[in-house]
Order: sequence, then structure tokens, then C-alpha cells
Amino acid sequence: MTGRDGNGDAGEAVGRRSRALRIAGLTLAGALVLGIGSAGWAYWHLSNNITGVDINNALGDNRPPKPAVTPSPSVSALPSGALNILVLGSDSRSGEENRRLGGGDSSGARSDTAMVVHLDAGRTSATVVSIPRDTLVTRPSCPRPSGGPTAVAYNSMFNSAYAVGGPVCAVKTVEAVTGVRMDHYIEIDFSGFAQLVDALGGVTVTTDEDISDDDSHLRLKAGTHHLDGAQALALARTRHGIGDGSDLGRIGLQQKLVKALLDQIAAQNLLTDPAKLYRVADAVTAGLTTDTGLDSLGELTRLGQSLEGLSASAVRTVTMPVVRAPSDPNRVVAEEPEARKLWESLR
Repeated sequence: MTGRDGNGDAGEAVGRRSRALRIAGLTLAGALVLGIGSAGWAYWHLSNNITGVDINNALGDNRPPKPAVTPSPSVSALPSGALNILVLGSDSRSGEENRRLGGGDSSGARSDTAMVVHLDAGRTSATVVSIPRDTLVTRPSCPRPSGGPTAVAYNSMFNSAYAVGGPVCAVKTVEAVTGVRMDHYIEIDFSGFAQLVDALGGVTVTTDEDISDDDSHLRLKAGTHHLDGAQALALARTRHGIGDGSDLGRIGLQQKLVKALLDQIAAQNLLTDPAKLYRVADAVTAGLTTDTGLDSLGELTRLGQSLEGLSASAVRTVTMPVVRAPSDPNRVVAEEPEARKLWESLR
């Protein structure tokens, strides 16, 4: 006799099911571990893309006052107060890709684009103010990255602040010019901008006139165009092929690009496409420098989530009012009292 009782077959079946469940459990556990590991690596990679600069510590208390902030009802609630962010586009040729996109072999770096982004309380509307790089300003004394202060400079081009003192001096100069406290700082270079546009599938813009710029190498007929990253960057840099060739014409194109980028981001269903979401996040963080309050993926994500109710149609783009500088027809100065009234509206 085999010694098998009436429950032998059932016992074997239970044993097989138990082994199958253990295998399935181990497989699921392995998948979870791999998934968590991948997510952890992705988080580390994206956060590691970002360069942080401790602007608050470098500038100390000698700054415009912070506006009064109503505390959130809970720590988990998203911030909804008014916010001012200085956004700079750097023309640094550091790195092979930046040299290829920027052309030439310029040393150092300047703030090719400067915008103060003011988010209204509630963060459902915003004003983006462009500051012409050719504006003559009084550049305050700034701490140098290498140590020691810079000297105060009168009738200095606005974009020289970044060249002599990096992000810290750029923020201090903007605050001196505007009287507005910058809560955050975000800087993106040539490569990062082009990669972002490509990750979003390009941007669609409409130009009002033909563009032919030997410096940016952009050739476009007037009309609507869908641009890839390199073309969008060339459009942002174009100045000699439009209007009077001044920085004011370029600012108009940059403001069109801001609206086009917001429209393109709104059109993407990123939450249902994790692979595309990762590509966009990787592009956003690549070549990104921020203040230390935004230098992690968690902080950037929290800022982005707080802007969920902000649409492109609720973003107003303006340029700081300027007039030609009496001392140099190729430069501009703030037009008063219009410029002062604009900045006062953002405090």
C-alpha cells in the first residue's frame, strides 16, 4: 500500500498552491523592490541634475522685506501665497552641447534672458516682466563666488551682474533695481532649454515678420511654425534679424515662447505617460541652477503642483518700461515713473 489516505490529493493540491503563492509573493516582492529601486534612482538622478546656490545666506538681511504670508492650514497643504521668481537664461558655453548650440567660443557667462515671474496670491494668474539685458543700472556691491565683494558700478549693463558675481549678484541687482524681494531663483542654460522643448515635442509659435539672423542662424518666414529645441533656442536668441535689431525685439519673441511652452505643457497628458514624464523631468532639471529652496525634485514638484490652476491665458507678459539712454543710443534706462509703478504692483 502506498500509505495515502483519502485527503492525499487535496493535501498535494494545497501544497502546490502554497508553493505557487510563495513564488508569486517572492516575484511580486522582487518587482516592488526593483520598482522602488528604480524610482529611488530616478529621484536621485533628477535631483542630482540640479545645481543649488545658497543665495539667502550669501545676501543676508540687507534686502527688500518679505511680504506677509498667510500660513497654510496644514503642513501638507500646497503653498498658495504670492511669489516672485527671478528666471535667467544663461549664455554660458560651458560644456560641448552649450558651445554647439551657442556658437562661438565666448568665455564666461551672462544673463542672456531675465524675467521676473510674479505669481499672484492663489497662483491662478501671473505676470512675467522681462528686463532688457542692455538696461543701464547701478550694480550694487555683491559677494563674489571666489570671495570678497565686487565694487559698486554705475551705468553698468544689467547683464554684467551675472558675469561678475553669478546668481547671487544677479538677484541682488534685480532687487536693487526693482525694490522687490526675489523669493526664488531659476536659471537654465542653452542645452537645458533645447532639451526641454524637444522633450515636450516642440513648440508652436507665430512670427509677425520674416526672420533672418546670421548670429542665431535662424531663417523663418512670417507665419506659424512648429519648432524643435534648437530652433526654439535660436528664436529666443534672435535680435539682429527683426525690428531695429535691439534687445526689445528679442524680448517680444521670448515672451511668445513663454506662452507657447505653457500651452505645450498644458496639452501634454504627462501623468498617464510615465516614460514621457521622466523625459520632461530630466530635461527640465538638466542644466538647471536654483536657489537652495528649490534645488531638489521634491521642492520643484511642490512648486509645480501649486501652479495647477494657472493657465497660459492667465499669464500676462510685459517688458519693464525703458527709454534710450542719454549717454548711449545703443543702451536703455528705466522709464520713470512707469517702471517704479510696475514694480510696486508686484510687491
